[in-house]
Amino acid sequence: AQAAQGNMPKLNIALNDGLNAGLTISEVKEMLVQLYAYAGFPRSLNALNNLVTVLEERKKKGINDAAGTGPLPYPAGKTMLQTGTENQTKLIGRVIGGGIYEFAPAIDQFLKEHLFGAIFGRNNLDWKTREIVTIAALAATEGVENQLRSHYGVGIHNGLTSSQLSELVTMIESDVNRQRGIVAGQVLQSVIDQKPYTAA
Repeated sequence: AQAAQGNMPKLNIALNDGLNAGLTISEVKEMLVQLYAYAGFPRSLNALNNLVTVLEERKKKGINDAAGTGPLPYPAGKTMLQTGTENQTKLIGRVIGGGIYEFAPAIDQFLKEHLFGAIFGRNNLDWKTREIVTIAALAATEGVENQLRSHYGVGIHNGLTSSQLSELVTMIESDVNRQRGIVAGQVLQSVIDQKPYTAA
């Protein structure tokens, strides 16, 4: 969320907190790489440069963070479009098509090949964690409430609970931006009120 807002001083704090809590370098790096799909390359690149600085500072202090592991190779024998289409359907719980995707087929192809194939196909973060990253970035960004609503639903489908999402909203409101947190809370409540809703 701090990276999506471009708040580098607060991102430094968040990165240190995450590493102190046991996140590996690989996990943090992957979160910031994924960010580019939702906040753009400039925010992602700035955040990754910030991570490099944080890691250098921690090393100077004698803190050796765990490297973690990178992703396994992509499945053999499948195109990225096939992988992405399968991932998108599993992630969302249904086949996606029609509407904007028929109006602009290129965006459908790019989403499937790149976002759901190349990014969500990397297995060094589970999908629940990727949804937390996505929701945090969208919650911190003005004017993307429809996408936030959609990803709350995807997060719930992948095992996030209303309590976890409420806690995330509270963190956005207190640590990132009060107004964005209020809006994120309103959007979450609209998702919870929608039926069927089964996550605790």
